[in-house]
Amino acid sequence: MILKGGKVSLRPIKLDDAPRFVKWLKDEEVRKFLSANPKGVSLKEEKEWIKSLAKKKKSEKHFAIDTKENIHIGSLALHLNLKNKSAKLGISIGDKNYWGKGYGIEATQLLLNHGFTKLKLHRIELGVYNYNKRAINLYKKFGFKKEGVKREAVFWKGKFYDLIQMGILQKEW
Repeated sequence: MILKGGKVSLRPIKLDDAPRFVKWLKDEEVRKFLSANPKGVSLKEEKEWIKSLAKKKKSEKHFAIDTKENIHIGSLALHLNLKNKSAKLGISIGDKNYWGKGYGIEATQLLLNHGFTKLKLHRIELGVYNYNKRAINLYKKFGFKKEGVKREAVFWKGKFYDLIQMGILQKEW
């Protein structure tokens, strides 16, 4: 399945994407916004993860983010809880050349629309580090509400940070 917008399209992740993911996960500036392994991952590990996605199609919806020029710049996912008609959202623009240019906004909008209209989800939630102000502002624009804070839940570069819990209901979308 491919979801298309004006600036981006969301497509299934493929093995050819692995080298880019590995590069992005080795970049400390990218990784500080992720819950990824602090040392990054090997190409072999990333390929194994991509292969494992086929087994998770019912519980997880993973997409690569491509520009309209077919440049792979990131990924996003919904981790589904079908019993509760809910999901946890995760997104990363790994290619820093595309930060702050609206690509993440459109990708998030496409995925939220897919979650609420096609998957008939009632709720989508996420966790965001308190130092990720750009993401927090984006989520608020979409209607996400702050639901709580996991105080000092993230350890990065010798310091603890809060993890902000946010959520949006279908009726708020």
